Amino acid sequence: MRDYRRLRTFELADELVLAVYAATMTFPREELFGLTSQLRHGAVSIASNIVEGCARHTHADYLRFLDIAYASAREVAYQVSVAHRLEYMPVAEFDALSGRCDETARVLAGLIQSLRE
Repeated sequence: MRDYRRLRTFELADELVLAVYAATMTFPREELFGLTSQLRHGAVSIASNIVEGCARHTHADYLRFLDIAYASAREVAYQVSVAHRLEYMPVAEFDALSGRCDETARVLAGLIQSLRE
């Protein structure tokens, strides 16, 4: 079994979850079951799939869950963009959150690539 707590990509994903929750606290109430929920679910999905992949016994399963985590990271990046364009977050917050999304996806992609080689 792999220890997800030792992975930099998990640390980044975990930090992203907290940042997404903080950012969505100020979203309009009518978005609670819309974009707020989608963003939170997507961010949690990144970290959760890394954890679940680490718990899998085969290399192929591990990679499959990392691929799912990567896809969720790209999805969250898009949703952050939508939230910004709807003016739910200021530019500085968008830049910071977008940067976190990109870094998480980049490190995750690097891990996936190294495991495939």
